[in-house]
Amino acid sequence: MGPSRHDPARPARRALARVAVVPVGALTLACGAVTPVLAHGAGSDLPPLDAGTLLGTWAVDPLLVAALLLAGAAYLWAALAVKDRRPRVPVARRRVAAWLGGLAVTWFALQSAVDVYATSLFSIHMVQHLLLVAIAAPFLLYAAPATLALRAASPRARHRFVLPLLRSRLVGALSHPVVAWVAFAAVMWASHFSPLFDAALEDPLVHELEHALYLGSALLFWWPVVGADPGRWRLGFPARIVYLVTALPQNSFLGVAIYFAPRVLYPHYATVERAWGPTPLEDQQLAGEIMWVFGDLVFLVALLLVVAAWLTDEERKGRIADARLDAEAAVRGR
Repeated sequence: MGPSRHDPARPARRALARVAVVPVGALTLACGAVTPVLAHGAGSDLPPLDAGTLLGTWAVDPLLVAALLLAGAAYLWAALAVKDRRPRVPVARRRVAAWLGGLAVTWFALQSAVDVYATSLFSIHMVQHLLLVAIAAPFLLYAAPATLALRAASPRARHRFVLPLLRSRLVGALSHPVVAWVAFAAVMWASHFSPLFDAALEDPLVHELEHALYLGSALLFWWPVVGADPGRWRLGFPARIVYLVTALPQNSFLGVAIYFAPRVLYPHYATVERAWGPTPLEDQQLAGEIMWVFGDLVFLVALLLVVAAWLTDEERKGRIADARLDAEAAVRGR
């Protein structure tokens, strides 16, 4: 008897392919278009930033693009492996979309005109950092990559590698909510008020390390809030609200400190030669406004989402309790 023509995993593969088309296609098209416009934004005298230059100026980092594409392919492969093993419990499409969306935002922050102009305008540099810490990081965590690794790994790999890593002392210490909160705040303040920021503007390698530091600290910070993956320190909804409420003012204070600084904080921006755009001090004030307003808005949206999830969870528990009471009443009525 020949093999069945019906493949139960085929619909899942098609669905995952549809979800992946937009971000993967965007990465591919951008990589194809990047060569002719690279020189457009490679010089020290950049043209004024407008809609045309925003869409037509790109950085080139083949290693970064390859790493992002590899991360996307690995997630899709793992999701398909889960579907093949447990067709009735596939990886939710919203998780796949979140992972690919997070990678796409990371790529846009580090390869588009945002990166090209970040060393000329502090305000654009601030946008770049907020894209990484406020959008990309929560999206990547909502995709629940650790849960996917547990589900996709073989029993041997799960017990020899994945579980020991998740249960390690290092992961346990770094993922502690207090440690994550303090680490994120410390990175934000120390990087903006230390020689690191100016060094990152002068040295491309330091700049890349700074990006990794921002994204890494943001992943730690948002892990207890998103709560999609298992962890040693799982916060309840009230604790998540407190966690976010205490984080919001430190972001506000940092934005205000930058905005009201009486002088240009970073010598690099003070010496950039531009025949267009705001003065270095005006640009710095705009950067402070962006961190203050946009950063606070992100925390407020996160608070609303946590409250909504809490209400949904309470409603679900109420339905379960009502069903239990109805079942007990039916048994007594017999």
